[in-house]
Amino acid sequence: MKSNKIILVLRITVAIILIQTLRFKFTAHPDSVFIFEALDLEPYGRIGIGILELIAGILLIIPKTVWAGAVLTLGLIGGAIIMHLTHLGIVVNDDGGILFYTAIITFILSGIILFSQRKRLPIIGKKLNF
Repeated sequence: MKSNKIILVLRITVAIILIQTLRFKFTAHPDSVFIFEALDLEPYGRIGIGILELIAGILLIIPKTVWAGAVLTLGLIGGAIIMHLTHLGIVVNDDGGILFYTAIITFILSGIILFSQRKRLPIIGKKLNF
């Protein structure tokens, strides 16, 4: 029972992280525009990824779709981490690396959430009995 409460806190934490960044993406904040221009994804990538992050945040809150939210978050944030390591760098616009480190934390928390939901995964979930 205690682990369920911990996972709930992790789900809410990841959902808040995902959803709080949307104001930057959807209002075309200069930092967000800078990042997506550097990746040649402005504006469609910024808006599209924002929509996917909104969906992931919602899926993490709904009990039956937690696994899907965690998978989507791992994909999105994994992509963000790769972009930081290959194109953007760890420090973006003198942010001290906060975006990169937040992405790492979000990725790890999403992995923990997905592990807790492994038995609910379609097709392979029932085979994961560890």
